[in-house]
Amino acid sequence: MIKLTRRQTQRIWLIIAFAFVLLIGNYYPPQLDQPRSLDAPLTAEQLFADEQSRVQLQVEGTVVRLLPDRPRHQRFVIELESGHTLLIAHNIELAPRIDSLKTGDSVSIYGRYEWNEEGGVVHWTHHDPANIHPHGWIRHQGQLYQ
Repeated sequence: MIKLTRRQTQRIWLIIAFAFVLLIGNYYPPQLDQPRSLDAPLTAEQLFADEQSRVQLQVEGTVVRLLPDRPRHQRFVIELESGHTLLIAHNIELAPRIDSLKTGDSVSIYGRYEWNEEGGVVHWTHHDPANIHPHGWIRHQGQLYQ
């Protein structure tokens, strides 16, 4: 039997604790959203001006253009009251397609904003089965799509 000194035993326990912290740390998802002040939530215009991405955003706007669906996504453009436009990419594998959507309709949207040169895109407008992202949604004609 090997006899360890007290210092050697402490080092072994320290190595075990460090390995445990590394292992457990890999099970926690990274923080995906920018922190926001509850007093003054960020607007799409601010996010666009600052070229920020990966921020949860709630907006209301008018559908100004319907785009062809891409694999897994219903796409359309909304215009906010300010005149700023956003592309909406709604995952129709994880949430119902909004079949009744047409140009001129009002929508409320909660999802994740990603910056681009054309005004930005909002996606994750659906529930997240992995519970990593906040659950997003689209409200159209009183119905919630998520």
